[in-house]
This record gives sequence, C-alpha cells and structure tokens, in this order.
Amino acid sequence: MLNIARPFGDLDRPVDVETEREVTRWLHLEARLLDAERYQEWIDTMIAPDIRYWMPDMDTRRRDDPRGTFRHGESAYFDDSWHELSVRVRRYNEPSAWADNPATRHAHLISNIEVHATDDDGVYAVFSAFTNVRNRNEADQDIVHGRREDVLRRSDGRLKLVRRRIFIVQNILLSKNLNTFF
Repeated sequence: MLNIARPFGDLDRPVDVETEREVTRWLHLEARLLDAERYQEWIDTMIAPDIRYWMPDMDTRRRDDPRGTFRHGESAYFDDSWHELSVRVRRYNEPSAWADNPATRHAHLISNIEVHATDDDGVYAVFSAFTNVRNRNEADQDIVHGRREDVLRRSDGRLKLVRRRIFIVQNILLSKNLNTFF
C-alpha cells in the first residue's frame, strides 16, 4: 500500500522510453477528455476505485517555518475519493448546475513530465506541470498554474490514476468557482 503523505519515497529510477511514452499519451488523453468535459468517460476509464484526489490550500510561511506550506489533514480545496469525484461528475450534468450552462471552455496544458518506477511492479510515480485555462461567457477567464504528483497503476492492461496531489502556485485562488478537474 502506498504511503499517502510520501507515496514515492526516494526516486531515481526513470522508466524505459516505451513506458514514458505510454504515460505521456495517457496524460494527453486525460487532458483532451477534460477539455471536452467528457467527465463520465474520464472517471470510468482512467480513475481507480481507490483514488485519492487531493489539492491542499497553500499557506505562505517563512522558509524556516517547520510547518511548511501545507499539511495533510488541514484545509484543502479537494480531498476526494472516487465517490466524491463521481458526485461532482453527476452534478455537472444536472440542469441546476448553472455554473456550467453555457458550457465552460477548457484548455489543460501538461508539461515537464517525469515518470519513475516505484517499488511496486506496474505502479509509476508521475510528476508534471500544468496550466488550466477556463473561459465562460464573454469575460470570465481563469488561469491556474501548478504541478501534480500522480501515482498511476496498471490494472487489466490499462493505466489508472490512484493518487493525485495538486499544488497550485497561486496563494489565493481568484476563481469564482472550481468547476474543473486538474
């Protein structure tokens, strides 16, 4: 079982080129599904049932503060299981989801991809940077930059997302809502 607080341990084991390419293609497909708001397909085909999708609230503290910028168990924008993600996905399809009607236009840009082997066969630690651009109506636009630490696990021949830690660079998120996935 992976340690949630430190799921990767000490990494210095890059994977072979073929595996790196497979993971990179997986990330690009995920971005395309999220851009097209194909959330049900995303959760059904790419998300593991034991997912932990976590985006902590980042605090600005001095470098010498032993608490760091975030802590597990403290404030978070997301700390979701598969059930909570599926509730969000279902909500997006409801007529009462006024924040999504008219549709939001998304662009998920993924870069700086690193793929490492873990101690578990078929489990990969994946690091990436992202830019998430959302535009609604005529003037509502949000741009969120950050980095992700993912754990992907091969299951029945397919890669599935098991853990996602999302760290945004903004200290204060100025978006009117968070009707997106990162």
